[in-house]
Amino acid sequence: MSDTGARPGNIGVPSDIRADIAHPARVYDYWLGGKDNFAADREHGERQLGVVPHMRTYARGNRQFMVRAVRFLCDAGVRQFLDIGAGLPTSPNVHEIAQQADPGSRVVYVDNDPMVFVHAEALMAKSDTTAVVRADMRDVDDVLGQAGKLIDFRAPAGLMFVACLHHLEDEDDPVGLVARYLDAMAPGSYLVLSHVTDEYAPEGFRKGRAQARDAGVVVAPRGKDTILRMFNGGELLDPGLVLVSRWRPGNGRPGLNADTVMAYGGVAAL
Repeated sequence: MSDTGARPGNIGVPSDIRADIAHPARVYDYWLGGKDNFAADREHGERQLGVVPHMRTYARGNRQFMVRAVRFLCDAGVRQFLDIGAGLPTSPNVHEIAQQADPGSRVVYVDNDPMVFVHAEALMAKSDTTAVVRADMRDVDDVLGQAGKLIDFRAPAGLMFVACLHHLEDEDDPVGLVARYLDAMAPGSYLVLSHVTDEYAPEGFRKGRAQARDAGVVVAPRGKDTILRMFNGGELLDPGLVLVSRWRPGNGRPGLNADTVMAYGGVAAL
């Protein structure tokens, strides 16, 4: 029997999904131990692990960073969130965390993968405070136009780019892209951003990037200085831009594998 379908329970697979080509959201889901991936995603994920063995640790550490950052924003009074490049809705996700703090919190997820859209849409079917936009993050006006049906951009919001900007090439100008979204944010908003770095395993990431290119996937790890520019001068909150495992860890102590979570992350006040 061919293994081309996802394994998402009773949710159907959209006809426009290419099961034979790996997709970053589904590879990430595989590393997190999820079921919403195809053979091509699992094969690509294993090849990446062959050259950068800590990618599973990265995926889990990055997810935990997202959870801590959203909780921090909730404590700071943020009640609306725009999650760019959201990926598959692994629990706990942004709306679960935000709406636990306040059931009226509004969350908009943005992703261009049809499988992500179907899952998120099914998850949000009975919610009038959570929405999903199927769009390319580079189509800023389209994303903001659709998100604006739920989010009031005249009020503070949490703008999130968690583990998505490293899927853009340099010519896509990720710094400028973030700036365009920041222009729409009201004073009192926050920017949450994380990004893979190759500083700790340059040779492995060089091979991994070539593998990804061959599989039709963009992976562009960057150095700390470049990632810092993506904050566009926003006021980084303590402890600044650090490995995601070291951003306000639980109990104030990062885990034993903290330095193998090869992504930088931070939160900036706008």
